[in-house]
Amino acid sequence: GRARGVHGGRIVAQGAPAEIMAHPDSLTGAFLSGRRRIALPAQRTKPDPNKHLRIIGASGNNLKKLSVDIPLGLFTCITGVSGSGKSTLINDTLYRYAARDLNNANESPAPCKDLTGLEQLDKVVNIDQSPIGRTPRSNPATYTGLFTPIRELFAGVPESRARGYQPGRFSFNVKGGRCEACQGDGVIQVAMHFLPDIYVPCDVCKGQRYNRETLDIRYKGRNIHEVLDMTVEDALAFYQAVPVIARKLQTLADVGLSYIRLGQNATTLSGGEAQRVKLARELSKRDTGQTLYILDEPTTGLHFHDIEQLLKVLHELRDRGNTIVVIEHNLDVIKTADWVIDLGPEGGGKGGEVVAVGTPEQVAAYVNSHTGRFLAKVLGR
Repeated sequence: GRARGVHGGRIVAQGAPAEIMAHPDSLTGAFLSGRRRIALPAQRTKPDPNKHLRIIGASGNNLKKLSVDIPLGLFTCITGVSGSGKSTLINDTLYRYAARDLNNANESPAPCKDLTGLEQLDKVVNIDQSPIGRTPRSNPATYTGLFTPIRELFAGVPESRARGYQPGRFSFNVKGGRCEACQGDGVIQVAMHFLPDIYVPCDVCKGQRYNRETLDIRYKGRNIHEVLDMTVEDALAFYQAVPVIARKLQTLADVGLSYIRLGQNATTLSGGEAQRVKLARELSKRDTGQTLYILDEPTTGLHFHDIEQLLKVLHELRDRGNTIVVIEHNLDVIKTADWVIDLGPEGGGKGGEVVAVGTPEQVAAYVNSHTGRFLAKVLGR
C-alpha cells in the first residue's frame, strides 16, 4: 500500500497477523483488528408486497421445484453452501429468462414452470468479472464512452480545424491518425512456437498508437497519447471544466478506480477491476430505475476497502429504484442486504430448497440455516 496505483507500491507492514493488526498505517490491519469495519445500514429498504419477481417451480440441476419471490427495488443476497443451487437459480434460470424476455437475447433458461413480474422491468444486466475486451485496443476510455467526447475536444482545437481533422482522426481503430505499423495497437504481436504470443512495443510510434501529425495536436498542452496515459485521478482535475467527461470520470473514481489509466490495456485489468469498470458504465447511464442487476460473487479477490466501495455503488443503484440480486458468501455483504434468500440446507442432492427468507436479522434467527448461524455472530445476536 497504502493505497492503489501510484499511491501504493511500498511495504506498509509485515510480520505476524497480530503485528499487522496493531500497525497504525495498515488498512488491512485496521479491518482485521476491527478498528475499521463495513457498517450495517442505518435502515433497510422494506419490500413492497405488490412489487416482486416470482419464480415458480424451478427444477434445473438440483433445484426441487423451487418457488420464491425476489423483491423489486431492493438489494437481495442469494446465499447458501456451495452446491446449494444458487447459480442454477439466478444465472441459469432468472438471468436467462429475463435476458430472453427483456433483452431479446437468445437464451435457454433452466427448467422453470413460470417467472412473473418481468413486465415491471425494462432490462437485465449481468455484471461479471469477465474482461471488458480481449485486445490492446480495448480500454476503460472506450468501454465507458469517455473516448468519444475526448476525441471531439481534440477535433475542436484551432490547429485541428485548420488541418481539417475530424474526431475520427484521433481514433486508433481507423486509418488516418493512427500508426499504421501497429494499426493503433501500440504493440506488435509476436507469434511464439509452443508458447503464448507476446507483445512488444511498436518501433515506429514507440507505443504511442498515433502518427506524428496526430500527436502534434494538443489540448491544454497535452496530446491524445498523453491524455490516454493519465490516471482517472489526474484526468478528473484536467477535465473538471468539461461536464460530459468529468461525470464519466467521477463514476470511475466512485467505484474505486481512480488509479487506472484511461487508455490502459483491458487485458491488464483484474477481474474485480473489469467488474467495477462495468459498474461505472452503468452508473454513468441515464437511469430508468427499472433495471435488474445480477452479480455472482462480486467480492472475489477484493480487499475489505474495495468491498466497502463496491457496496456503496450497489446501494446507490438500489436507491435509484433498481433491483440488485447478488450471489454471495461474504458476510460483510450479506449483512448490508435488504433481503436474503438462503438455499440449502446442504449441497448437491441435499440442496435445492429455500431454507430461509427475510431480512438479515430474520435469516439469522433460522436455526436450520448455516448462513443464519454465522450471520447471527456478525450481527451480534
